[in-house]
Amino acid sequence: MKHFNVEEKENVVYLQLARGEKMNALHVEMLEEFAAAIKEIKEMEAQVLVLSGKGEGFCAGGDVAMMEQAADPETYDKVMDAIETIVTNIYTMPKIVISAVHGPVVGLGLSIALSADYIMADPDSMISMNFIGVGLIPDGGGHFWLQQRLGSHRAKQFAWDGQELRAKQAYDHQLVDIVVNGDLHEEAEALALNWSRRPLKAMIATKQIYHQHGLDQLLQYLSNERQAQWKLRGTEDHQEGVKAFLEKRKPNFKGN
Repeated sequence: MKHFNVEEKENVVYLQLARGEKMNALHVEMLEEFAAAIKEIKEMEAQVLVLSGKGEGFCAGGDVAMMEQAADPETYDKVMDAIETIVTNIYTMPKIVISAVHGPVVGLGLSIALSADYIMADPDSMISMNFIGVGLIPDGGGHFWLQQRLGSHRAKQFAWDGQELRAKQAYDHQLVDIVVNGDLHEEAEALALNWSRRPLKAMIATKQIYHQHGLDQLLQYLSNERQAQWKLRGTEDHQEGVKAFLEKRKPNFKGN
């Protein structure tokens, strides 16, 4: 694989985003490769999956170039299909999924991290659902994951504010499950190996009972996000947000 590293060891499979030189920002090719990798991993015998990122961050969200490419309806649908494949397969995967995050965990990167069963964070993680900064809404099931962890009222505030949280703040908000003291990857491997020696069939059965109930709701959120995001891409505020991002300045939004 060009953009991912996959390793199966004992009862654990490790999937690492490997575009570290770009903070693992996701573009069209990478998303399609990600979707294919997740489907393959779902069929592997290992019962635990550890998802992590190479380099200085877990994932800085969608690549700006992808925003331009996705102006074409066909490319947009291709992108959204891949995103939905990734998060729904993680959510329904018959494995315990651990996200081990560090550095930037932003936008779509946060949605993907939140689709896991358990999130471990390095103390220097910077966590944000800052779609609002470019005049968009969370996608990748972002509304579903935030509602699950925060409740609807707090989820709205988090999405609207676009605030950036350090790991301890994210833990206090219940967006991550633990802030590690030691090396993140070593801690994630230790937890995965510990869980691999537990009655995993029972743990996975509990996951499936909860997630089978939640899947219809997740799919509805994804459908609504796809439709709303496409409309928002045509707004003046979105165009201004992207322009301001590229020019490294504060956007001048007008509610249009």
